[in-house]
Amino acid sequence: MTASAASSPEREDPVLQPADRAARRHRTRRRADMPLLGGVRPPIAALLALLLAVAAITALTLGLGHGQAVQQASRDAEAQVAADAADSVRSAVDAQAQQVRDAADAYAVTSRTTPAAALKSLVTVGKSEPGAALLDPRDGTRLASTGEAVPLTGVDVVAQDEQSAGGPIAPRLVSGGATPRLLYFARVTLPAGALNDPGNQDQGQDTTGQSAAKNPHHWLLVVSGPVSAPPVHGDGRTVRLVDRDGQVLMGTAAAQTTTAPAGFATDTSATDLPDADRALPEAAANAANAAPHASEAFGSMLGATQGSSRTVAGWASVAPAGGKGDTAQLGLTVLTARPVPLTPAGADHTGSGLIAAGTLVLIALLVTGVLTVTMQRPLLRLHLSAARLGRGVSDDPEATGDELLRPVPVPAFGEPARIGGALESLRRQLLGEAEPRPPAARRGPATRAVVVLCVVLVAAWSLPLLFLVNRADPRTAIPADVIADQQARTEAAADRVRDSLDQRYTDLASVARQLSGRDGDADATVLRHALSQHSQYRSLYVIDSAGAIVQRVGQTPLRTIVHTPTGSGITTVNTSGRIPSIAAYAQIPAAKNAPGGDRAPVVLFGEIDVHALDGTLSRPALGSVWLTDQRYKVLAANVGFTAFQALPDSRLDRLAAGTQAAVGTAGSATSAVLDKGPAPTGDSAVAAAAPLATTGPAAGLSWRVVSSKPAASLKLTAFQVQWNTMLAGLLGLSVGVACLAWLHIVVVRPLRALAGLAERLAGGDRRTVLYPVNHDEAGSVTRGLELVRQALVARDRRSARDAVPTGSPAPSAPSSPSAPSSSSAPSSSSTADHSTHPTGPRPGAPRA
Repeated sequence: MTASAASSPEREDPVLQPADRAARRHRTRRRADMPLLGGVRPPIAALLALLLAVAAITALTLGLGHGQAVQQASRDAEAQVAADAADSVRSAVDAQAQQVRDAADAYAVTSRTTPAAALKSLVTVGKSEPGAALLDPRDGTRLASTGEAVPLTGVDVVAQDEQSAGGPIAPRLVSGGATPRLLYFARVTLPAGALNDPGNQDQGQDTTGQSAAKNPHHWLLVVSGPVSAPPVHGDGRTVRLVDRDGQVLMGTAAAQTTTAPAGFATDTSATDLPDADRALPEAAANAANAAPHASEAFGSMLGATQGSSRTVAGWASVAPAGGKGDTAQLGLTVLTARPVPLTPAGADHTGSGLIAAGTLVLIALLVTGVLTVTMQRPLLRLHLSAARLGRGVSDDPEATGDELLRPVPVPAFGEPARIGGALESLRRQLLGEAEPRPPAARRGPATRAVVVLCVVLVAAWSLPLLFLVNRADPRTAIPADVIADQQARTEAAADRVRDSLDQRYTDLASVARQLSGRDGDADATVLRHALSQHSQYRSLYVIDSAGAIVQRVGQTPLRTIVHTPTGSGITTVNTSGRIPSIAAYAQIPAAKNAPGGDRAPVVLFGEIDVHALDGTLSRPALGSVWLTDQRYKVLAANVGFTAFQALPDSRLDRLAAGTQAAVGTAGSATSAVLDKGPAPTGDSAVAAAAPLATTGPAAGLSWRVVSSKPAASLKLTAFQVQWNTMLAGLLGLSVGVACLAWLHIVVVRPLRALAGLAERLAGGDRRTVLYPVNHDEAGSVTRGLELVRQALVARDRRSARDAVPTGSPAPSAPSSPSAPSSSSAPSSSSTADHSTHPTGPRPGAPRA
């Protein structure tokens, strides 16, 4: 041996000793056996982390529930009021523009018609149409005019006509003069050579250069209309129409009522804004100009504070969504404003949020500790014990020899205790210290009871937050101005329905004046053209004096009431069926002198498509809206309904009945909070009802518009705190149930199955092969049990061979010729040493 070889053990680092290296490899392998996302530890760790996160969310969200000087619900309602008003302006402009076009399309120009005569037939100067003119589209020359002068300064009518490329010409806003005007354009088609006839030119008109130019195919009709702010409702509310530069074009104030809910400031003294709020129109115009045209643009702003109230303003662009339509280029914005009382500071929920969060932290720590003590640690000990027994019965070079000599620590609870007892019994069987015996009767709660207890602890914190804590009482939580806004928007919905019905009646009366009552083919042509122009009608039909239909176009009439009315107006023509039928009717003037007797056409009916009314009732954030008849049966709604059904709540009937102060009167709007009891789902609602019309063709119908909006949908501080509290409870319950269900699936159920297999193996079942299913602690214990089973089977086989009777031929293995004879029988001293040395063959170990 060389000196260097002899001295090498002395210089060897103890860390590199073979035993230490084996131990280190053993620890590394044991850690690698467990995946990061498998076993008992991930569900418990996730439960703790998520419950702590829910506790943090609870502390933050409940701490944010402070009272606001102006509730967000008031701002949202004002923005929606402005949007409703803008929709009314948009509908009015569209209707006026279409009416001018329809009049121009229906007028037939002959070769002898003069521009003055055509203009007189086309336009009746009045309040809605102060002035009109016929222009030559080649150069914009005025051919005829009537009423006030049409303000065409700065308007290039030739370019307007050319840019439209034969399509509708969009209205223009002219605000340069003392009074702003809207200009509506339409083409009056001319027959060939109509303008070449000198008799068609008015005397005194400038026709210089007309003979040299190309003969036009049409005249250009220009009608000037007033710019008026839409009507609004609600005490103290004002509305203004603003152009794109922020200049106020027109403004009105809502009429003072006596039935609006009390408790908020009223101010109808003037339409001028206070000095502190003079910047609101320009701010509204800038916001509308900056808003994208992809959707309807509206919003709210806060004005100055005056005493105990503050101005809340809403703005909405008149331009339609998508940027196309008659009002798309007008640049108009509706601005509404009203004083709203400041809300007193509410309760501070920061303390309750911290208490709830702290309680959840304690529950999270308690649940985690219980699961760690009763499941995680016992299962990890079982994993180590099973691995130790597996090494003790195998040829693992890392085995130290005392794996079977150390007892298995038996847990004191549930399935881990059963598995630990089975492992200890198997260890003793391997050592020959015990015989297989059936498992003892199960006593005490199982591991599943621990999971149930943890669910109960989490639910004890979550369920009160879901159903009991921070409940808002709608009768006191909803401010009076929010209730009044619901009433104002319901009145606006009634105005829209009334305007829609009035427009349908006006259109039908215009068609009735075109019917001759003599020429059936000509009248049918008129009806078909009218139906194609007005898609709101589902059918048009003419009846005689006996009520029979003598001519019809469109779908089959739904009428079940056969009568011949004497006047004109709006009515229902059925009282049952799948679809309510609302119809406009008008007398046919030419029918008075028409031949045919009782079969002569008398009245024109137009059944209105109920879906058009459903769309009129639909407005964002208004809730459910119904149009009812005088018996409070539903005729139209923005929600699903059955024809002529009753309102969904009898209290809505009483609210609708309250709009009529006395029999025979039109009545006024009313509103209330409908409290449906202390249900945790927040079934209370803000409801309002308004009469449909006090004037016009629908005035005598006694119809009502009723709306109902869930109180919980209002953005009020009390409801915000309630929803945040319910959200915290729901999150806590969801996290607890999800993580504990995960633990039950990946740990508890496999443990229950494993406990049964281990007890059967300890009781003597050697035939059942144990297959590890999961790569976790339960799978590791299963692998260890399978190794023990194989060792017990091998030992039983050896015992059976050793028990062969004396004299029986013993099986002999063929010996090698070159093997020495002394090797076939070891000495007695070596045999004794072999059986007692701890590093020798272990009991139950399979032979090589």
